Amino acid sequence: MAFDILSLLVIFGLILRYLTMKTKLAIWTVLIAGILFFFLYSFKKDDTKTVVKPIFNPNLTYGTVSDDDGNAYKTIQIGTQIWMAENLKTTKYRNGEPISNVPDGTVWSALTTGAYCWHDNDNIANKAAYGALYNWYAVADSRNIAPLGWHVPTDDEWTTLTTYLGGESVACDKLKEAGNSHWDSDTGATNSSGFAALPGSFRYANSKFDIVGYNGYWWSSTAFDASNAWLRYLYWHDADVYRINYNEHSGLSVRCVKD
Repeated sequence: MAFDILSLLVIFGLILRYLTMKTKLAIWTVLIAGILFFFLYSFKKDDTKTVVKPIFNPNLTYGTVSDDDGNAYKTIQIGTQIWMAENLKTTKYRNGEPISNVPDGTVWSALTTGAYCWHDNDNIANKAAYGALYNWYAVADSRNIAPLGWHVPTDDEWTTLTTYLGGESVACDKLKEAGNSHWDSDTGATNSSGFAALPGSFRYANSKFDIVGYNGYWWSSTAFDASNAWLRYLYWHDADVYRINYNEHSGLSVRCVKD
């Protein structure tokens, strides 16, 4: 960005010098200065990141739970279950030992042990709303990534949730945060359940990040086979909750459910 601004300064400086030498008219000075100010202001605006925290259903009553990092999460009862209403952010297992933070793509792709990252390796822009992305090895680690009294939901527990909300074909909008602060152009989301699902995207097994704003992905604790585990994901453009299995090297969001 610094290079782009410097280039603009040089280019506009040369144009300004040429025009003022040829015409000697002050109007050119004003015009070029105005254009330069516009471009510089635009670049400055682009460099400013706005962090928008999750938006919860104001008509529901939420509880709270904290993890070993001191992060506090809203919780919500949905049917017989009590869920976190925010994505997990912890950087420690329950016993206090650190979960490996692995920003490097090559290292991430080769892992067979627990790890986490922030989307685009940017915790400032993404931690508050989307939480961390964990590979499935962190989910399955016996040291536990969930707070005491909580656990990562099994595949069956995810099914219990969607069944209570009317089934996988209609539950999505009831789970999603309402409005477009995070979801791209989603007009059907109501968050009537209080779950406040967000489109935190994911990190591929090959280490690359998908784009936030369109999809949300959450691990279950249930393995499918030696290389894949069950998950749930939501799209921005429809009301279905999708159940698939995916590569355990991938980085997904995590929600916890109370024991």
